[in-house]
Amino acid sequence: MRVNSRPTFVFVHGGSSNSRAWGPLQNELALLGHRSHAVDLPGHGDRADSPAAYYQQPQDLVALAAAPSPMRGVTLRDNVEHVVNAVRRLAEHGPVVLVGNSLGGLTISAVANAVPDLLDRVVYLSALCLSSPAMLTEPWDVVDDNLLDAAAARISVPDVRDPAVARLNWRSAHADPALFAQLKTAIMADATDNQFRALLDAMDPDENHSVLEPGALVRADRWGRVPHTYVRLSEDRSITPAVQDYMIRKADELTPDNPFEVHTLAASHVGYFSRPQPFADLLASLV
Repeated sequence: MRVNSRPTFVFVHGGSSNSRAWGPLQNELALLGHRSHAVDLPGHGDRADSPAAYYQQPQDLVALAAAPSPMRGVTLRDNVEHVVNAVRRLAEHGPVVLVGNSLGGLTISAVANAVPDLLDRVVYLSALCLSSPAMLTEPWDVVDDNLLDAAAARISVPDVRDPAVARLNWRSAHADPALFAQLKTAIMADATDNQFRALLDAMDPDENHSVLEPGALVRADRWGRVPHTYVRLSEDRSITPAVQDYMIRKADELTPDNPFEVHTLAASHVGYFSRPQPFADLLASLV
């Protein structure tokens, strides 16, 4: 039985990230009187046994490539079960608003498919929202001039042994000013250099892109029953506004009677870390 009418915001991080990325936004929401809970998906954050070579200085790049991944064998189903368990417990105390960023959009979509009746709203902060099988297998009809792909290629660790795992050496940017600037422009251009250094140090090296699978597609009969909001980030150079708009349009075609409620913030891909107040104000206004 729900005993509190105020919602709890449940945050799901993006790729190579973890619950620590939501700390500044959670602090701002607390100042507005809102509760929140940030999950670490399996293999991330406090739930990860990341390679020791990633944290050592100087780094041993051979050992970094050879180390087993905490993401080995992790599936979208594992992510969904973990988040659903948290949502079930929190829903006993009041409404739940599920929020995801970037790759975390796939997990929140699948969670909404699984337990639509436990969610009062699903919010995508420039997050992936896939609404048709073709979006998994065919090129998208949109110009994607993102800056992240090229930057990520520069920090990709080759010859990682675990299939489907991408290992990114975020910490290598500390020693390369040009690489640091390239990553910052792609991910969090509206941050100070010190803020971006803090984000880099909080990033996990590994991500399992096998979560890009049919179970992540939103379903009209399940997800489509839940009110859903898309927060466009107009300064995002990782998932560009054109790509965000494409996903919104395709999802609205699937559920024309329940389209996205769309808001726009002039912020970067992880702007909620560097400038959390406008994000907190927007989320609070939704409830």
